[in-house]
Amino acid sequence: MKKEAYLQISFAWLFAIIVGAVILFLAVFATTKIVKTERTAIDAKTAKEIGVLLNPLETGFETGKSNSLSLPAETRIYNKCSSSGAFGRQIIKVSQKSFNEWTDTDVNVGFSNKYIFSGEYAEGRKFHLFSKPFKFPFKVADLIYLTSSEEKYCFFNAPEKIKDEISALGQKNLILENCSGSEEAAMVCFGFANKKKCDVNVNYNSKYVEKGKKKMYFEEDSLMYAAIFADPLIYECQLKRLMKRAGNLALIYKDKAEFVSRTGCNSNLKSDLLILGNMANSLTGSAQLVSIKNIAETIKEKNSLADCKLW
Repeated sequence: MKKEAYLQISFAWLFAIIVGAVILFLAVFATTKIVKTERTAIDAKTAKEIGVLLNPLETGFETGKSNSLSLPAETRIYNKCSSSGAFGRQIIKVSQKSFNEWTDTDVNVGFSNKYIFSGEYAEGRKFHLFSKPFKFPFKVADLIYLTSSEEKYCFFNAPEKIKDEISALGQKNLILENCSGSEEAAMVCFGFANKKKCDVNVNYNSKYVEKGKKKMYFEEDSLMYAAIFADPLIYECQLKRLMKRAGNLALIYKDKAEFVSRTGCNSNLKSDLLILGNMANSLTGSAQLVSIKNIAETIKEKNSLADCKLW
């Protein structure tokens, strides 16, 4: 009799343990799902907020100031670019460190009117941003350069106007000339003979930036900075997006030229703007920039001399 009671008690305890384990598993599983969902929501919200915070930067580089972005947790800001569609997409993805692990989210926040130049991702809690307008020949967009405060760049032998611009920024991760004691900084060299010591080589006269075996061609200083700070794939993608925007703006200005010509004010730019629009929209790589630059310079000169300026 005692033996039978003993077995009954053991079974009751065993059943209770099994039920308890199932309940505990379901509670942990549900909690994990909720935490993961919350993390995804926070990452998506952060990405959207970053996009909104970039708006004040799109006012030009004339202020000579750098803005910073501080986040409460260790963060990775992933920079993605798509050139498909009418204007392409700037895509931001955010991953934050929680419980010593990086969150993994597939939520991407996209913008059709932003152009961010950085590495594949920037990591840290504090990020530096500055912008510079890109004109070709009219203003196309403000380019935004994003770096982590932990990423350092040392500019060696830069032209005086580049030194002045960088100095005016007051951005602590951008160092001028004296690179000693900054072994962790990426060396950005302008015409420096010993390329082995340089991470980024800028040929200011021939208008290209070289990283490893990749050459990124530029026109205007705004694109030079873009090539210095950006991953080559991101640079080429964003450049295609910029040229699509420039091409569409050129066609809008062509329509404007046709309109003002009806009032007897001829700018003589209709055919040139049509050529620029077609060439810009068909750009496939930065090496083609020099040929498009020639027609852009012609348009800039004609517009400056015209009685009825289009911009």
